Amino acid sequence: MRDFEIRKLNEKDLQWIIALLTDHWGAPLVVVRGRIYHADQLPGFIAIKENHSVGLATYNIEGDVGILVSLDSLVEGIGIGTELINAVRAVTRLAGCKRLSVTTTNDNTHALHFYQKRGFVLKTLYSNIIEQSRKLKPQIPLTGIDGIPLRDELELELALDKESS
Repeated sequence: MRDFEIRKLNEKDLQWIIALLTDHWGAPLVVVRGRIYHADQLPGFIAIKENHSVGLATYNIEGDVGILVSLDSLVEGIGIGTELINAVRAVTRLAGCKRLSVTTTNDNTHALHFYQKRGFVLKTLYSNIIEQSRKLKPQIPLTGIDGIPLRDELELELALDKESS
């Protein structure tokens, strides 16, 4: 049994969301393939453990695709990220989405491992696109995790139409 809960975001969460996104990603803006998402204004879910916010997932629905815009877990290894994905997967599937898409950067091997372990498959490599993204969000650093130069985005997706109801 998990010792945290997942619930939908509400207006009371806004300050915490902005602080988390700014601390982890430089701003509440997320740029994916040249598109700006205001993650603090999107629907999503929050994880609560012992009356503290410990995880966030935001998403957008674009036609028949659910976009997992942001995913953050402040406590790793207890299932928070997985349960946040499950919540987004359920709501996007109910909205008629056929797939759930997420994008990460070339340096984030931890995220690539995490998403693939949860059924996501690599779909598209957007080579050298981060340079364009920096024009929209200057807070994107030149180097990322382990000093790896930030250059590319990798899109992964999870088919929702094959899941049982």
